[in-house]
Amino acid sequence: MNWITKIIKAGEKIKTAIHKRASKEDIAKSDWTSCCKGPILKKDLENNLWVCPDCNKHHRIKPKQRFDILFGKNNYEIFKTPVPNDDPLDWTDSKSYKDRLKSARKKTGLDCGMLVACGNINNIKVTAVASDFDFLGASMASAEGEAFLYGIQHAIENRTPFICVSAGGGMRMMESLISLSQMTRTTIAINELKSNNLPYLVLITDPTAGGITASYAMLGDIHIAEPGSLIAFAGKRVIQGTVKEELPENFQTSEYVQKTGFVDLIVERKDLVEKIGTLLSILLKKHKSENIEEKDSLIENPIQETKEAS
Repeated sequence: MNWITKIIKAGEKIKTAIHKRASKEDIAKSDWTSCCKGPILKKDLENNLWVCPDCNKHHRIKPKQRFDILFGKNNYEIFKTPVPNDDPLDWTDSKSYKDRLKSARKKTGLDCGMLVACGNINNIKVTAVASDFDFLGASMASAEGEAFLYGIQHAIENRTPFICVSAGGGMRMMESLISLSQMTRTTIAINELKSNNLPYLVLITDPTAGGITASYAMLGDIHIAEPGSLIAFAGKRVIQGTVKEELPENFQTSEYVQKTGFVDLIVERKDLVEKIGTLLSILLKKHKSENIEEKDSLIENPIQETKEAS
C-alpha cells in the first residue's frame, strides 16, 4: 500500500465520521445535549435544574430528578410498588410487548413508568408520584395504575398531601381495556383522597396528553404547569384536520391552556418548591378548618334516634 492509497483511505474514514449521524444511545452517553443555540453541556443544564439559560426551555427530566428538586437531593424515600403480570393479553405487533417492557426496564432501571416517593416540602410531609417518559412514553398501564393507587393509599394512611407530576402520551394500547380502566381506578382513588380532606396537587409537565389528561391530570385541587409544556387530549394535526381551521401557534401549550382555565398557575422549575409549599400550607389550613366545622356541626345537630313503635 503506497502513501497515496493511505491518504485516500484516511480521507474516506474522516468523511464517514463527519457524516455519521449520532445514535440516541451515543447522545445519551455523551456529556453534551442540544438546545436553542446548539450544543450545551449536560452539567450546565443540570446546575440550572435542566432549564436552558438562554431560551428557558424546561427539558424533560427523570422521576428521581423531580424528587431531588421537590424534596432535596436524595432526601426522600422511594417505595417499591406492586407489578402485575406482564403482557396479560399476549400482545405482539412489530415486537412483542414483553420485549418492549424488557427494553424499557433496561433503559430506565425502573419496573414501570411511575415512581412513588415520600419527602418533605417546607417541613410538610408529602407523598408524590412522577412518570418517566423514557418508559414507553410514560403511557399508563396496569403497573402504573398500581403505583398511583399505592401512592394514594400511602397518603391516606399517613395523612399527607398527594402530588402527581404528570407526563405521558396516554393509555398503553398493548393492554387495551385493562389500560383504559386505570382512568376509572385513579379517579376513584383521587375521590377517596379528597373524601379524607387531603390536598391533591397536579404538576403538569411536558408532555401530558390523551387519557392522562382526561383523568388524573385534570382532577387536582390546583393545577400547576411548567412553562411551554404540551398539554392535550388529541393531537394538534388531528384537531386541525377535524375543524378545518388554522390553530394558534402556541396551541396546546401550558400558556394557551391556562387562558382556557385548565391550568391555574404556570411556575418555573426554580420556583416550584416555594410555590407548592405555600399552596400546601393554605390547603391544609382550609381542610383543617373544614374538619373542625364538620365536627361542630355533628355536635350541634346530633342524629335523632328514631322512636320505637309502640
